[in-house]
Amino acid sequence: MNALLLKTVLLTALLTISFNSFPQCEIKNRLYADGSIFYYLEPVNFYYTKAKSLKGGIVTDKEDYYLELEPVPFPEKPAGLKLKEDLEVTLSTGNSFKLKHFDTHYEQKDTVMKMLFFIDKEVYVQFLNFEVSGVKINMMGDEGIRPYVFKLHKAALKEQLDCFLKQEKEKK
Repeated sequence: MNALLLKTVLLTALLTISFNSFPQCEIKNRLYADGSIFYYLEPVNFYYTKAKSLKGGIVTDKEDYYLELEPVPFPEKPAGLKLKEDLEVTLSTGNSFKLKHFDTHYEQKDTVMKMLFFIDKEVYVQFLNFEVSGVKINMMGDEGIRPYVFKLHKAALKEQLDCFLKQEKEKK
C-alpha cells in the first residue's frame, strides 16, 4: 500500500513539473465589427474574492501590445464607457508606472466589461523581466480608485508577452 501511495505521489509530482515547465501558448484571435483583429491568450485570474475579482492578460493587434483587464464588479454600460483613466501598475520591484487607457467596451452577448491599456514599447521590457504585483483602476464615482493586489498568477503577464514575442520571432 505504501509503495502504491509513493508511486502515485511521485507520478503526480512529475506531471505537475512537466505541465509547469511547458506553459501553454495557444494564441487565439477575435474579430471586431470594425474589422480589427486582436490576438490573445485565455484571460488569467489575478485576484478573486466573493466581493471582487480581476482577470485579464496581454492582447495584441500584431503592431502594439495592450493589457486587457476584466474587473468585477463593474458599472453598467453607460457609466462603464466613461471609464477612461490611465492604469497604475506596480511591479514586484516596487516600481510603479502608468499605462495609457486605450478602450473600454462590453462584449457583445455577454455581461463582461473589458478595459484595454496601451503598453508602451519602453514599458513592455519591464513586463518581460518582472512580475506584476498589483494595479489600481480608477472606477470613478463614489468608489474612486480600486486597488488589486495580485494574489494569483503574478508571472502570467510576463509569460504571455514572452509567448507573443517568441511567436513573432518564429514567423520572421
